[in-house]
Amino acid sequence: MKNQSLFALRAGVQPFPSPSPDAPLLQSSSAQDKSSRSGFFGLRLPFGAQMLCALLLVLTSLGICSCHSNAYYEYKFPADTYAGRPIPPSKLAERVMIGVSANGSSGSLQIVDALRDIRNNVADTIPSWFISGYSSGYPSAILNFPSETTGYVFSASDGSLNHINYSTEAAMGSIGSFQSASGAIAVPPNAGHYYGADEAAGMLQIADNLTGNSYAINLPNVFKVMVNKGDTVALAMVRNSNVLYRIFKLNQSQYMSSTLAIQATGASDCEPATLPVYCVVQVPGTYDQPTNVYFSLDGTTAYVLNCGPECGGTKASVTLLQQGPLNQNVIPSSPTQPNPQIANVAVPGGVTEALSDGTTLYLAGQQLQSDGYFEGFLSTMNQAAAVTSPATAITGKYPISDGNHTKMLFADNDTLWIGSQFCATGERAHLNMNYNCLTMVSLSGTTISPQIVPNVTLGSSTAVVPYPNQNDNQYYYGSLTGICWVQNYNKVYTAYGGQVHIFSTVDGSEINNSLVTVQGTALDVAYMDALTDDAD
Repeated sequence: MKNQSLFALRAGVQPFPSPSPDAPLLQSSSAQDKSSRSGFFGLRLPFGAQMLCALLLVLTSLGICSCHSNAYYEYKFPADTYAGRPIPPSKLAERVMIGVSANGSSGSLQIVDALRDIRNNVADTIPSWFISGYSSGYPSAILNFPSETTGYVFSASDGSLNHINYSTEAAMGSIGSFQSASGAIAVPPNAGHYYGADEAAGMLQIADNLTGNSYAINLPNVFKVMVNKGDTVALAMVRNSNVLYRIFKLNQSQYMSSTLAIQATGASDCEPATLPVYCVVQVPGTYDQPTNVYFSLDGTTAYVLNCGPECGGTKASVTLLQQGPLNQNVIPSSPTQPNPQIANVAVPGGVTEALSDGTTLYLAGQQLQSDGYFEGFLSTMNQAAAVTSPATAITGKYPISDGNHTKMLFADNDTLWIGSQFCATGERAHLNMNYNCLTMVSLSGTTISPQIVPNVTLGSSTAVVPYPNQNDNQYYYGSLTGICWVQNYNKVYTAYGGQVHIFSTVDGSEINNSLVTVQGTALDVAYMDALTDDAD
């Protein structure tokens, strides 16, 4: 899973060959080679005619070179593009899209050439590319689906969720508003539904694309909603609680009112009030401040991430649930709900984000230290042992960046990348250590080796960040809010401290970002031409 065998024909600039310096265009006219001159087709020509021909030859060559100068800068695509994807208007084969806000009320989606790490074309005739038709002010989250050549961008300034067509590089318009205070948006790859958690209003929003109808379910303090790839299980979490909810859908006209549906199923709420369609109901199980859910690759298990002390709770853990009983089409037959829990695994290092390679679940979170500060850790969990022997399922714990961990992805060279926010308030900053918010973890061989990037030493005049942000802080970039893997090119792009930064997956070093920086605040990044949907 970490290093899939990837194949794609990539676009590139085809250089025009230069003539060898040892092969002059005109031969010498000295006496010693007069016998070898034969003109055209073996005919001897007068000297003046020879010079005229030579001049014509030079002019013709210059004309040919002039024609090829444009070809030199053209972006080439194969006759059969990867997965039949259309050639985009920008003619770029490796595109990274960046969500940028100028001032909170004016925003854009910018595209850069991630193969060459430039924002203009190589001929320098096009200074930049944008997603046309997009103008929402604060594009804070990109939901990237390159396999479907589409994406969705949520703007925290106006609550809009915009549909982006990767083939035409254009915004298709807002598919609805999820309130400006919405803390979570979930969209499955098939876009059968759009889900939103509006914490301020206490509403769980559901847009059903199969029927074209929208529903707002009362769920006070709901702040997160997650959906599996098949759009069969959707789970919601409530702030400062130990309760998990699932969404289920009633059969048509099954109940005449939401009151009857609630009484019969044990649901917390059903909407609409007359002829209800969607409901939410509590899921039995062991939870402690549930804050996230990771759905297994085989579609059988939902791993509920219990934040524990990091979120004001008691004990961080992972609760394993069967996905089958959580299916939206499973309608409760009584107010008493069956318990789908398989096991509960304690995670001393804390957990708010997770990612699996099929056998190991990598867990990122924070653990409270004796001095009152939280320290970041990566924990590894054997997924098979989690079912048979939960007490021994955690196989390792490794120090990583502090902060609220929300980003994890695999990349080239057997690396795992973990991003977080607000790292300057953690244990590492307290101890005057490198407290940046991005960690590269090497998974090659038998050891797991994390390193925080960029690699800086506080107080040093040389071990500083290579490309400071506008605040000119020499040791700290700030929160990491976006990351994507440019597959097969040994690099990841990030939105790091409000600017675009690129890192090598070979050694974690930073790649020159001077030609991809943005005017404004970079909020999120997405690799539009990824081979799968797992590059963000």
